[in-house]
Amino acid sequence: MSITIGIIGGSGLYDMAELTDREERQVSTPFGDPSSAYVLGTLRGKRVAFLARHGVGHRIMPSELNFRANIYGFKALGVEYILSASAVGSLKEEYKPLDILVPDQFFDRTKGRISTFFGNGLVAHIAFAHPVCAHLSAVAADAAEAVGATVHRGGTYVNMEGPQFSTLAESKLYRSWGMDVIGMTNLQEAKLAREAEICYATLALVTDYDCWHPDHDSVTVDLIVANLMQNAATAQKTIAEAVSRLKMPRDCGCKDALATAIITRPEQIPDKVKKDLQIIVGKYIQ
Repeated sequence: MSITIGIIGGSGLYDMAELTDREERQVSTPFGDPSSAYVLGTLRGKRVAFLARHGVGHRIMPSELNFRANIYGFKALGVEYILSASAVGSLKEEYKPLDILVPDQFFDRTKGRISTFFGNGLVAHIAFAHPVCAHLSAVAADAAEAVGATVHRGGTYVNMEGPQFSTLAESKLYRSWGMDVIGMTNLQEAKLAREAEICYATLALVTDYDCWHPDHDSVTVDLIVANLMQNAATAQKTIAEAVSRLKMPRDCGCKDALATAIITRPEQIPDKVKKDLQIIVGKYIQ
């Protein structure tokens, strides 16, 4: 049975309890090592690959994540859908701790993270107006509702650099811009997944109100971890339900995202780059 579904577990979600027939697989990539071995297993009758974003024991900071290796590894395994889960702070009163928001937009506040497979002689400009897969996001939101979570469909995820949490001035500014939640990891995953023609969606698990809220003026790891533990159980149920609802083959635009994006003349592309990116560009460049 082929592996078509990938799961990225963020803070608090380091495993999928329902996974059976497990095996660990190390994947080597031209970009270095992924965060950890992929855990391959069966979930609701489908083969999936699970990756702990921050590594076993949560030892990798957001700024240190090898996003390219993580997404490339999923592509090498044959994955066509990636459903991620991540902890976020809420920037609006109506998004309460323990709620789930399924964002449809991102705003980048990171500083120089590598978020493309291209370069070194191969240029591609991918469309990214709609940065997540609408179909997969709808499936995720439906699944969250089905397991009893309070779900918010759509919204903008501010991707900050970290590892520090926001200053009060920053938090107030993001609120004035109309941003919805804030986190440290998802934008680079979404960009690379789109380049790899993998559908991507995220479950943003609200742990706190960031520091703008008078009751949360000091965001602490203790507070977040306490809510993470409650969120993790909901996330596991939601992901399992979403996996059971996913259908193949795909009919969304994600599967052909590179079709009009590559601009470099094929004869000008270095052989090593062609080889390294064969699993990503091979259907367009021989």
